Amino acid sequence: MKPSAENLAAAAKSAGRRGPPPVHLWNPPFCGDLDMEIRRDGTWFYLGTPIGRYPLVKLFASIIRRDGDAYFLVTPVEKVGIRVVDAPFVAVDADVSGMGDGQTIAFTTNVEDEVTAGPDHPIRVTRDPVTGEPSPYVLIRRNLEALIDRKTFYRLIEIGAHHEVAGESWFGLWSGGEFFPVIPSADLF
Repeated sequence: MKPSAENLAAAAKSAGRRGPPPVHLWNPPFCGDLDMEIRRDGTWFYLGTPIGRYPLVKLFASIIRRDGDAYFLVTPVEKVGIRVVDAPFVAVDADVSGMGDGQTIAFTTNVEDEVTAGPDHPIRVTRDPVTGEPSPYVLIRRNLEALIDRKTFYRLIEIGAHHEVAGESWFGLWSGGEFFPVIPSADLF
């Protein structure tokens, strides 16, 4: 049977559970690639057309898995490849509580996943080698990250702090007792 979005949706729905199913435990046969793509802004496309049904996007987001650099939608009976331009999720909001090293940052994604940054959900920032533009991420589940959207990142930068890491001063963010470096302090001046 040729893989299709409809078959995957039906199989995922039949699991009938709350929260993401244990896709990391499933090892079904690979059934080929699906013409599905998640763009950098978090929009899901199927056959070149945006998927407009939010509940369907949430359903697909619950069965995504990353193996190495490849992304798959996985059910107990089927595994199909999809394309992800950057990260499969986008962190669209963050709630900050506390201050300094006692601070916590709770993120909400475009598909309503919620995580608090800390040892199990680290924040990392990469920089474009040409433009220096930062790309911040937070780990959502297993090895699936969310790109932190620009408005949220700018809000977080306002609460950033300088802290010494391995003998060097860094500007970064505290959450869950962990310091997450964003940029060397020297690069800010």
